Amino acid sequence: MHNDTVSLLQSDAAPMRRLAKRTSHPRRPTRMRRLAPAVSGGNRDGSPSPAGSRPARFFACGEEWSYFFLGARLTVWLFLLASALAVSAAVKEVGPIRITVGDLDQAMHFYTEVLPFREVTRFEEQGRPLKNLTGTAGARARVARLRLGAEQIELVDWLHAEGRPIPADSRSFDHWFQHIAIVVSDMDRAYEHLRRHRVKHVSTAPQTLPDWNPNAGGIKAFYFRDPEDHVLEIIWFPPGKGDPRWQQTDGRGTFLGIDHTAIVVGDTERSLAFYRDELGLQVAGASENHGIEQERLNQVFGARLRITALRAKSGPGIEFLEYITPPGGRQIPADRRIEDLASWMVVLHEDFADTDLKTRAAASRRLLQDPDGHSLLVLREPPKSAAAESSK
Repeated sequence: MHNDTVSLLQSDAAPMRRLAKRTSHPRRPTRMRRLAPAVSGGNRDGSPSPAGSRPARFFACGEEWSYFFLGARLTVWLFLLASALAVSAAVKEVGPIRITVGDLDQAMHFYTEVLPFREVTRFEEQGRPLKNLTGTAGARARVARLRLGAEQIELVDWLHAEGRPIPADSRSFDHWFQHIAIVVSDMDRAYEHLRRHRVKHVSTAPQTLPDWNPNAGGIKAFYFRDPEDHVLEIIWFPPGKGDPRWQQTDGRGTFLGIDHTAIVVGDTERSLAFYRDELGLQVAGASENHGIEQERLNQVFGARLRITALRAKSGPGIEFLEYITPPGGRQIPADRRIEDLASWMVVLHEDFADTDLKTRAAASRRLLQDPDGHSLLVLREPPKSAAAESSK
């Protein structure tokens, strides 16, 4: 997606980002105490003034302090405003996760025959709303919504242009890397099922993370690819790890649902400032993974990852993969387009309290990018009680 298009799409989100950045570290009172001697007596460099004289820049210094106090009051006000907005506009649900495909029929065969997703609906998107959302004239897409357990994905086939394939030399630490993690009740059975269908391996075989890692020890995982080279994961959680519902496997088959989508990030703290502090997701866990098992899992020699999991009230989690080593992961290209097969999109549902719902749409859509360029589709919705009131 072109940078000018992204800027247009993010225009309504940019002020909030700037606001959060300006108010995240308000000035401390100790700054006043440090500056006080320079204001109350002497010159700006700390030397004493001649007897009976004022510092030559006294008036200018006074103006600076006036602006300082005004700025401090404004900072506090903006901080309170940002806090109020963070409370009234927070992500309540994650999903569906959108995967861009080049051949919808082929993708449907894989996800419903090789994997046990079930089709929910198919529809077509086009017209002015889609143009306004994407910034692309004539944008048009076929979409298939699929379900596995309680979670949903959408396969999106853009019809207005042919997207570029996922680069053949993609690596798991390139920043465009993203996958969904499908929970299984039995790793051996799930892996044998995938082998029978001759899926393309990323991992050499299922890997069991070592017990020395307290937060991830005992988890089993395997990476593979769909026919268009999107990376997928199957994951098994031992008792005491993961969401407790993944232990409730009676009668649910081998493939249970989607635990999370994972994205490569360049700086965990920067991503937390966006996903946690601005969007309202909550940190659910963290670990640091390395060793031969991790290398065999993602085929990255010397891999050492800082992993951070975030969640909303419902839906899959979003997991950060920050590669401490090796260096050299490539950035998402500046000319990445929405129809490129490496362009995933996570849908976020956001509550927004509004006192005058009758004068605005009951829901709106915003296309954002996170600090690393991953795409997010934010659906802003009024609380159900407020929406019902507005419809009267």
